[in-house]
Amino acid sequence: MSMNSFGHLFRVTTWGESHGPALGATVDGCPPGVALEPEMLQVWLDKRRPGQDKNMTQRNEADEVRILSGVYEGKTTGTPIQLMIENTDQRSKDYGEIEKTFRPGHADITYWQKYGIRDPRGGGRSSARETAARVAAGGVAREVLKALVPGLEVKGYMTQMGELHLDRSKFDWDAIDTNPFWLPDASAAKDWEAYLQKIRTDENDSVGAAIEVVVRGAPAGLGAPVYAKLDTDLAAAMMSINAVKGVEIGEGMAAAALRGTTNADEIFMGENGPEYSSNHAGGILGGISTGQDIVVRFAVKPTSSILTPRKSITKAGEPIEVVTKGRHDPCVGIRAVPVGEAMAACVVLDHLLMDRAQTGGDRGKIG
Repeated sequence: MSMNSFGHLFRVTTWGESHGPALGATVDGCPPGVALEPEMLQVWLDKRRPGQDKNMTQRNEADEVRILSGVYEGKTTGTPIQLMIENTDQRSKDYGEIEKTFRPGHADITYWQKYGIRDPRGGGRSSARETAARVAAGGVAREVLKALVPGLEVKGYMTQMGELHLDRSKFDWDAIDTNPFWLPDASAAKDWEAYLQKIRTDENDSVGAAIEVVVRGAPAGLGAPVYAKLDTDLAAAMMSINAVKGVEIGEGMAAAALRGTTNADEIFMGENGPEYSSNHAGGILGGISTGQDIVVRFAVKPTSSILTPRKSITKAGEPIEVVTKGRHDPCVGIRAVPVGEAMAACVVLDHLLMDRAQTGGDRGKIG
């Protein structure tokens, strides 16, 4: 059974562990003739890379990606693309004491219950380190999207960290890349940093976050009923990211408080086709894209690796107090932003390729 792959036509299989020699991804289904160089992928890996500032884990990994196959003279060949990222700053000794202990909030106990064996070094396969491979694969997807749909953009940002929320009245798209929290309000970054450092250093704790990813410029018609909905695959992709506990499309759970007169986006005829009065649907109706911005949001739980003692049990069933040593993110949501972007890019490309295969890209005429 293949349980480490996602996608239909554009298919990604990730491999490797947190403290193994390397990790990476095999990307299959990439169209031939697309310009691709390691530097095109590295820019996204650098966005996710650990150890960049005091707001994230101090594990110092270069996350340098190598393309081992599927590219010749700077262009994709249509064959599987093998991507590899070496691990260079493992400290496996930090995890020696937990080999026979289950850390609260981690997958230690469930991996043991399912497989009867687990890699305790940094969480092994369940570590967020695995997401580096997704970001590399997402870089491939972005280059294909750039070639097939010029102008399409995938952008993620934080909307919440613990008790702090984004003030949407100050939303500035251009500010997202100017601060370490990927905030669309650069003026709030200092307050967010002070809040996070207090939690990390004064309280030996961590905090959760919410991330929003927007896909601009995607054509109408991506997705299909009933079990191939675009939002179905987007939700599954985001939910597969480590530590994600909730996913919303458009208004999401807030739609439960709305009335039909508010929630239904009214439609008007514009100069270049249909236009909408609002986007409560998040750019997707009936599982098919409308041509509006596609909006997906996900919640990331607080990092479970903290220095505050927590009660647990050993493999023998004996009670124990656990203090997780090592280097960990006080808010894993910060580095989840480029991961969410990568997953969105992979899903949108996958659906674009499926649409081309089924309909040839033809659309129902309006007007």
